[in-house]
Amino acid sequence: MNENTYWTSAPDRIVRGSMSLCHLTAFEAPFNVDARNLPPNDPERARAFVESFEGIEAVLEDLGPRSAQTPLPSAARSDLDIVHAAAWGGMLSIATPAFATDGNDEPLRSAAKELRERFPDARIVGRVSYHGGMEHTENIVWLPDGAMFHASGWPDDEPFVMSGDPGAVIASLDLRGWMVDNAGVDLDAPANEVYWAGLGGLALGHSDPWGWEEMETTAFRVRHSEAAVRDMEGLYFV
Repeated sequence: MNENTYWTSAPDRIVRGSMSLCHLTAFEAPFNVDARNLPPNDPERARAFVESFEGIEAVLEDLGPRSAQTPLPSAARSDLDIVHAAAWGGMLSIATPAFATDGNDEPLRSAAKELRERFPDARIVGRVSYHGGMEHTENIVWLPDGAMFHASGWPDDEPFVMSGDPGAVIASLDLRGWMVDNAGVDLDAPANEVYWAGLGGLALGHSDPWGWEEMETTAFRVRHSEAAVRDMEGLYFV
């Protein structure tokens, strides 16, 4: 099979909503490397990472390099077959529209669980924000010592689902109070008012690659699994 035949929507059908953050990263020690000092992206390793990923059956086309700051395209249905991925030394990252959700499931947590099993010594960090009339976010941090938190829901609204222990994550990362405050993470606030993506950023620290224009990823056109396509059609089209 050379094309993605699971879609029922036409390739030029307009997508509903948009993504901002949509990343999942597995990062192995050392954890204090400045992102700009990480090795250059290895497109072949990035491709292998994509091909091994939950919800992706095959890479159909290498679309070439992209800046880490380049958002995933999301204008038409055909854009939803595009993912960005990178292998920067001990850091593997992927951005895919299949991570977005409106609260009916938890695709980021499912993918993070798979990475946790594959890379037990890695920091697993995921941050997703989908805007479809209202904003829905899903964030996860999972550390090698087992400390983790997962937060999914509608900021400033309910319901909001929390699991794990963000305090244990903060303690394991040896974060100071001012660092947490500066990231906008107030654990005394209701869960739906906490900026959980800020805690994900602290887990990556100076190694966070997604804020640097000079950090290079590779774009791939892929065939998502039938289940992933079904979920995306339910989310991106009315």
